[in-house]
Order: sequence, then C-alpha cells, then structure tokens
Amino acid sequence: MPPHVPPPPRLHLHLPPDDRETSPYTGFTRAHWEAVADGLVRAAWRWATPGGALLDLPGRPSVSGVRSDGLEGYARTFLAAAFRVAGAGGEDPYGLLGRYADGLAAGTRTPGRDDAESWPLVLDHHVQGQPMVESASVALGLRLTRPWLWDRLDDAVRDRAEAWLRGALRHTPAPNNWYLFPLTVAGFLESVGRGDAETARAVERGLGLLESWYRGDGWYADGDGRAFDHYNGWALHLYPVLHALLAGDNGLLDDVYGPRLRAHLEGLSLLFGGDGAPVHFGRSLAYRFAAGAAVGLGALTGHTPLAPGVSRRLLSGCLRYFLDRGAVDARDGLLTPGWHGPHEPTLQSYSGPASPYWASKAFVALLVPADDPLWTVREEAAPAEDGADRVRALPAPGLLVQTTAADGIARLHNHGSDPLRPFEGESADRHDVLYGRLAYSTRTGPTSAANAPDNHLSVELDGVASVRCRVRPLGAGHGDGWGWAASWHRPAFPSGAPMVPGLRVEHVTVVRGRYELRVHRVTGLPRGARAHLSGWATGPDEALASQLYGLHGWADPDAAELRAPQGTAYTRWATLPRLATGPSDGGTALLVALASLTAVPDPAPLAEAAVLDGTDDGDTVEVRWRDDGSLTRISFTPSVAVTRLAP
Repeated sequence: MPPHVPPPPRLHLHLPPDDRETSPYTGFTRAHWEAVADGLVRAAWRWATPGGALLDLPGRPSVSGVRSDGLEGYARTFLAAAFRVAGAGGEDPYGLLGRYADGLAAGTRTPGRDDAESWPLVLDHHVQGQPMVESASVALGLRLTRPWLWDRLDDAVRDRAEAWLRGALRHTPAPNNWYLFPLTVAGFLESVGRGDAETARAVERGLGLLESWYRGDGWYADGDGRAFDHYNGWALHLYPVLHALLAGDNGLLDDVYGPRLRAHLEGLSLLFGGDGAPVHFGRSLAYRFAAGAAVGLGALTGHTPLAPGVSRRLLSGCLRYFLDRGAVDARDGLLTPGWHGPHEPTLQSYSGPASPYWASKAFVALLVPADDPLWTVREEAAPAEDGADRVRALPAPGLLVQTTAADGIARLHNHGSDPLRPFEGESADRHDVLYGRLAYSTRTGPTSAANAPDNHLSVELDGVASVRCRVRPLGAGHGDGWGWAASWHRPAFPSGAPMVPGLRVEHVTVVRGRYELRVHRVTGLPRGARAHLSGWATGPDEALASQLYGLHGWADPDAAELRAPQGTAYTRWATLPRLATGPSDGGTALLVALASLTAVPDPAPLAEAAVLDGTDDGDTVEVRWRDDGSLTRISFTPSVAVTRLAP
C-alpha cells in the first residue's frame, strides 16, 4: 500500500472521517462521494447569475467566450447533481434540482440574446459549437432526474427546453465523439414522448458512426483517425452504454456495448497507478477523475472484469488522488484548470473556467445502489499494487501498458495513437506533446514543446530536431511478464522542408519488470544527420529515478542530462537523460537503448541489466538479459517481429 499523502485543507467539501476499515487503501466510502459531489456543485453555484441560467466561474475564458463558458458551468455541474440525486432516489438535501429548474427556465426564455441569462444557441461546431457539448449534459441530467425535475416543469418551459435542445439535432458536430451529443439529446427527447423522425435519425447516425470507430480490444478511435485516449472512457463508452441502459435496450447493452466495456476495462484498469493517478496521456486532462467513469459504468451495468472491491479502489483512489493534490481550490471550492492544481499547459484552447467539471462523469458511480457490493465490500488492491508486475499489449489501439508493483507506477508506451485526422498533413505544427512522445506514466508528464522533449527519438538536420506526428502501428503482443509494441513515423521538422524523402523511423519497445528496451531503426538518413533519444522527465523534489543507457549505436552509452525549466504537470522544473549519435554517413542506423522509470530507492545501473548479443546488417537485434540469461530478438524484415528465447 503506498504511503498516504497528507491532504490539504478541504474547506468546502465537508467530508466525513476516513473509513480505513471498509476502505483500507483510500478511506473513502459512498458518503465521501456524495459529499464531494455536493461540495463541488454548491461551490460553483456561488457564481450563478440571478436567474441561475449561467454559472460564470472566475478564470481565463475559452475561445468560445464567457457566455458559452457560463452555460458550461450550468450544464457540467448539473450532470454531477443529476448523478447524485438520481443515485439517492430523489433525495436532494440542498435543493439543487430546484436551482437547475429555475436556470433551465431562464436560459431558454430567449436563447441567443445578449442579456444576463439567455443561453447561446446550439449551432455548427465551427460556428458556435461548444453549446452542443453542453446540450448533452443538460439532456442527460434531465433524463436522470425526470421524476423530480422535468415532470414538474410548466409545459411552456418544457417546450422551450426542447426547442433549444433540438439545435443539437439540426447542426453539424465536430467529426469525433461529438456525434454522441445529438444521440444523447435525442435519447432524452424520445424518453419523454417527444421523439420523431429527427430524433430517430440522430440516434441511428450516432450509433452507426460509433460502429465505424470501433477498433477492437475495447477501444474506439475518436473519429476517423487513430486518436485513443481517456475519451474512450468518459465519452465513447459512457454515452452509448447509458443510452442503452436508460432505454432498456438489453440487446444493445448485453450483446454489443457491454462486452466492449468489459474488454476496455481489462486494459484501462492497468492505467491507474498505486497512488490512484490515471496515466497522464491525451487531451482534456483537466477532466481528471472522469478517467474513472468507465470503471463506475462497468460496476453499474455488471459488464466489468473487476471485483467490486477493486472497482471501488480504482474509483476512490482516482478521486482522492486529485483532491489530495490541489485539484480543488481551498479558497473557493472550485475545480482548478489543470492537473494537480492550476497548470496552463494541461489546457486546450477550448478549456474554460468550468471545463474541469466534466470530471462530473465520475459520479456515474453514484447510480450504483448504496447496498451494491461496489459500496459495501472491503477495498482490494488495484492491479498496479497487487504484488505482481504486469504487462498488457493492446494491438488495436497500438498501446503497451506496463506496471510495477514495487512502486505502483503505470506506464503507457504509445505505438498507435495520434490526434491527426486522415485528411490532415504531418507538418510539425500538428505535433502534440500529449500524443507524440514514446511513453507516458502516472508519475510523469510530458515536457513543454518549448523545452527538451522527454521520451522522444529525434533526427537532427542542420541543428533542427524532428518531431513525431502521425503514429503508424506495426504490431504488439505480450507473454508471461513481458510485452512489446512497434510503430513507425516520418520525422517532421519545425523549420525548412516539412519532410525528408525516404526518411523513416521504426520503433520497437520491449518491456519486462521496470525495464524498457527501446530499439529504433532509422532509414534514409541524410549524410551528417544526428539522432537523439531522451528518457523520462523528473523533478528534483520527486523520489523518482529516470535512467537511460545506450547499448548500440550511440556516441556514448551514458546519457547526458538536459533541463526542462518549464517542468511538467508534476513538477515546476525537470531534467531528463538523453543519448546522442555522431554525424551519420547516411543510409540506415540501428539504435538500441535501455530506459527505466522507478521510485525504488537506489536502482541498479542499467548497464547491469542487459547486453547486446548481436546485430545483423540493421535488420535484427538480439539482447541478452543478465538476470535469467533469456534472449530478446527483434527482427525488422520482412516485418517487425519480437520473440523471447529461453537461456
């Protein structure tokens, strides 16, 4: 069990005392979850307009503007309140639903008008798109709380609400998970007897696109490209599973979405560290503990491979992780825009002051009845801390997951996910540090694009280093205690020619224990080019060791230390190890290194872990592991293959 982190003051949450008997790992029970939901919503309501239609939280506005941000504050906190009240069978100790009913009436009275209360219209995503996102939260909240809110509204308010919501059905969503927002709106309208051909089309379209995005292993692409990240849990599984559940469509739930959710949780459960943190990877990380939404959804529907005590450990561990590290501002009780506390690089241009409240999706767990084993059994260890190192390859998204029980760190090696859509080019301005790095973890974040990049293989031409944009998977697999994944990319350069004809980088990552064998074959190298490989970025105040050691192809096997003054989401200032080659004669380079990230004190040098056993003209690499004498063989031709041979 990891050491407990002393919590900061929680002046606005009013949590009950820890229960270490029922919840030995986190101390949290259902009562804590209800108190957090109540506290977050009540704190946000201090910033409501007089009529309650907009919650204008303080902070930097999003690109959508302050009126859209105010609607976001209303809609996203409403979702938390809806899960809370519906999960309690209508019990509403603070009268939250009455406030949301008033806000609904005020916001829909004259939509689009520039006054103190009116909601913005729902238009096309490229015109005024953000309200479409919020319409789904409003619709889902109304569906969950129908007996206590919708059914008590005046007919005129219901008609106005329907008219506003139908904007989501009549306008164009962004080409990704946004198509699930009209689906959610349509599902609500049909549930209250207001369905028609328009709602039927929205449902059919949304579910049809979802099918085209399913890639296997429980993972959906976020649109037509290969973006795989936390949106799988808090959007691509959440909306269709709740749609099927609330509509009573047991065939759709039990035969299609439920099995996919179960498969997703097999891998997702390994992406939480022993300290409760989700892996820091992909966009919209300010949504924080929404990363656990799929775990709660699995417990709610029964489509989960996880024991109830493990599910609660993951859910409560993730919630407490952020509460203990400054996610809630002690001054006003609001969720801060960032990761632990405020952190500007964590945000996107669409992030506004209320954006973090998509974290409300974690409270889907409150729909699980209070007497369910999720809440009543004793917490059990999470996969990252149950005494065994684990490796799992996910070939469909091209991800490799590695956890170590000694320190509870979970690592994600990315060989298949990127944010580019099929029609977009690979110029360096499309590079995104939240996807383009080779590896991510639950204890480290990527460095700033303006600083030295962590976990990155770059080709340097005339002093300009390349970046990785589109990631093309080449395969993945795992065995007993080890696994691998491979990919390739075309290096893109921030200045000068966007591509070098024929230049290609193939990556293979092989993991066992805390070790990462990183093998890179670079073909089409121009004469004079250099290559650099970096390791994990860590801070001086962290009990972490980042190691990198060259086995083949590097000018010096011992890595140099680089500085990243802007730090990461975990530390204000960071350093990272980096290897370098000499100038290339041109052609093909085969580069082999060992990397490690560990919180174990005084880790042994990587030079003692493995030795290169042989290479063959740049097509094959053999590495001998010193601990058991086993051999790892990586072949690049005719296709990438990784095998492990007994001593």
